[in-house]
Amino acid sequence: MNLIDKIIGTHSERELKRIRPIVDKIESYRETMHGLTDAELRSKTDEFKKRLADGETPDDILPEAYAVVREAGKRVLGMEHFRVQLIGGVILHQGRIAEMRTGEGKTLVATLPSYLNALEGKGCHVVTVNDYLAKRDAEWMGKIHEFLGLSVGVVLNSMNSDERRDAYNCDITYVTNNELGFDYLRDNMAIYKEQCVLRGLNFAIIDEIDSILIDEARTPLIISGQSDKSTKLYEACDMLAKQMTRGEDQAEFSKMDALMGIEQEETGDFIVNEKDKLVNLTAQGVSKVERYFHIENLADPENLEIQHNIILALRANNLMHRDHDYIVKDDEVLIVDEFTGRVMPGRRYSDGLHQAIEAKEHVKVKRESKTLATITFQNFFNKFEKKCGMTGTALTEEQEFRDIYGLDVVEIPTNEPVIRKDLQDAVYKTKKEKYKAVVEATKAAHAKGQPVLVGTITIEISELISSMLSKEGISHNVLNAKNHEQEAQIVAEAGKHGAVTIATNMAGRGTDIKLDEEARKAGGLKIIGTERHESRRIDNQLRGRAGRQGDPGESKFYISLEDDLMRLFGSERLIGLFNTLRIPEGQEIEHKALSKAIESAQKKIEENNFSTRKNLLEFDAVNNEQREIIYKERRRVLDGENLRDNIYKMITDIVEESVDTVVGETANSDDWDIKELNELLLPIVPIKPVSRGRIAKKTKEGLKQQLKEEAVALYEEKETEFPEPETIREIERVILLKVIDRKWMDHIDDMDQLRQGIGLQAYGQRDPKVEYKMAGYDMFNAMMDSIKEDTVRLLFNVHVEEKVEREQVAKVTGTNKDDSVKKTPVKAVEKIRPNDLCPCGSGKKFKNCHGLRGGI
Repeated sequence: MNLIDKIIGTHSERELKRIRPIVDKIESYRETMHGLTDAELRSKTDEFKKRLADGETPDDILPEAYAVVREAGKRVLGMEHFRVQLIGGVILHQGRIAEMRTGEGKTLVATLPSYLNALEGKGCHVVTVNDYLAKRDAEWMGKIHEFLGLSVGVVLNSMNSDERRDAYNCDITYVTNNELGFDYLRDNMAIYKEQCVLRGLNFAIIDEIDSILIDEARTPLIISGQSDKSTKLYEACDMLAKQMTRGEDQAEFSKMDALMGIEQEETGDFIVNEKDKLVNLTAQGVSKVERYFHIENLADPENLEIQHNIILALRANNLMHRDHDYIVKDDEVLIVDEFTGRVMPGRRYSDGLHQAIEAKEHVKVKRESKTLATITFQNFFNKFEKKCGMTGTALTEEQEFRDIYGLDVVEIPTNEPVIRKDLQDAVYKTKKEKYKAVVEATKAAHAKGQPVLVGTITIEISELISSMLSKEGISHNVLNAKNHEQEAQIVAEAGKHGAVTIATNMAGRGTDIKLDEEARKAGGLKIIGTERHESRRIDNQLRGRAGRQGDPGESKFYISLEDDLMRLFGSERLIGLFNTLRIPEGQEIEHKALSKAIESAQKKIEENNFSTRKNLLEFDAVNNEQREIIYKERRRVLDGENLRDNIYKMITDIVEESVDTVVGETANSDDWDIKELNELLLPIVPIKPVSRGRIAKKTKEGLKQQLKEEAVALYEEKETEFPEPETIREIERVILLKVIDRKWMDHIDDMDQLRQGIGLQAYGQRDPKVEYKMAGYDMFNAMMDSIKEDTVRLLFNVHVEEKVEREQVAKVTGTNKDDSVKKTPVKAVEKIRPNDLCPCGSGKKFKNCHGLRGGI
């Protein structure tokens, strides 16, 4: 704490001082609310809604509304909010982060702001980290809201669109961050408004906010479709990668060196830099790849794909570790979140890395995906009108919350004093000695009946410790991503007398470990950390599992000089010093300098990770701006706006741009390149070919006016082909949406390619972010022009055919096969494949019937 904080108090202390009068006011209503009947208490909801409609603000009614929820909690669940929980509720309503220790009842706190903010009828989302917690909290805390007359919904992974829509239409909706984000993306891919499930992003209460907005923010949400690319190259590259020899790791080899092509003394076929997660082929390795694929020069542009895939295969085999970065379950590679230890359903590594891992693990390699829609959690949650969150550990990341989300953190004191003992780290020279010490410490605690929670970073280590404990005859439970379905049950039993639980970082966040009386007498829960994590916050989360609500407990971390944190980021000089000391095997090393080195390494990584996330966000700001424009345009079309005027403007714009391209401002009409004008304009707007003889006015403006009138007249003629005006309006809507989506998907890919190559601009003394923004702007404008051209081209080629059953079918001819058949008035006909029966009713396959004649 610095001098100023000592004199005037910390930010949190000053904020708590401001909030105390509000909490006093809430508590002053206690007796009044207690005297109301259930019906009278419930009627308060209608009274609050009316007061809000009459001009009062949520702030005006907060004290009384919170007092109502507090009384309802006591009647329905037998849980009356503590004073510190009321403080938390006020902070959340103010749109801030409440840092509350584990076991302080954050789930109950959320009922206060969710009730108050749902009264306006715009919806409130309570966001949790997994389906189990979403369902549990909706059923458990939802009883309070339902008692008070509000509707409560929950969105689960297994639900269909109708069930999701119903849940989002409730006053309060419990949902995971993944489901909410994916639903937002899917809504912005819908062709019909009825397919959308969300009703707006009004207010979000994010539980475990650091997990969602910090840890998961490095991996964007992506909805992808399969491309037609073969997967054989991944398998071939994997076979080669497994035959290649790893050279001596080059600790100083950096990303800059890789881009600049700086040569180093090399050994083996490839070298690995674990710090920067880089793999680089040596000259010997390049030769081996060339021989394997029978190519002359790996660096040739046509061999770019092989070059990319062999690096992916080497990364998959040397930097991506099973039961650490991912697990294999049911013939599928599933990503494990490195911070929470949980499986991330629906998420895949991008750029082919996931396929490379599938080839490595000999599971079915899924076709490389094409990104259809994507968004980062940073940009998604910043779309909410108001957001807030709760966690036990946020202060270490306070700067990031302020900079990226505009959220400040207020630390709330515990209801009961924390009496947990946090012991000095135990340091050993080797991992083997460390794990042995962990087992001995577990045995000692178990012998006296003290429950133990052993925290590990990887699944692999959790299974190693489990095996060692089994050999010692100690009964225990293991909680990791492989058996996360039993998470709540395992955590619930972890506080029993004599219980031993091994858990990865997930450690049951969201579920309290409650001690029985015997466990409390034996010293409370003992936390043993088998390794320091890259982030101090994750260490604090593990410690926080013990000592809830004034319970006894203790925590201690066991570290070795061979741990990744020390090996990659620790001070080499310090580690060298300990290596020279002749310390007997199994002896614990204690030194202040070592503890300082560990914390220094963690701070270094935290800064790097923050920098990475900030950099990602700065680049994504360009994409986000463009996404906003596209999604806003889509929504306008989806809402059924009449597009006739827009289509006419597109047509006249194309005519003007074509003339501007060909005809100079001062050019004599004799010099006009009529052939080029026809080549530009006619494939899009099929008017009668332009010739000198039929140009009425020999001025540029006169030419524009004449061609615009002809183009508009041609489209008016097209409209008369359709018996009902709404039919062509519906076709305009569907075609525009289809074109927007196809072009936007291609643009996402193009922007990704641009992003990967833009780093090289730095070597020309240019700022990559500025260059990315400028190039991205040009590409976006080109895409918008392309949308206009394709939409107009398709609309001029759509027509009605009378079929045997008198069904009207909108027909599109030309080169755009994706939009080949449209059915009116509402639904688009699915794409017809060559071997399908021809829709004309002939009984022949499409390829042998209308497929030969260019469509039906």
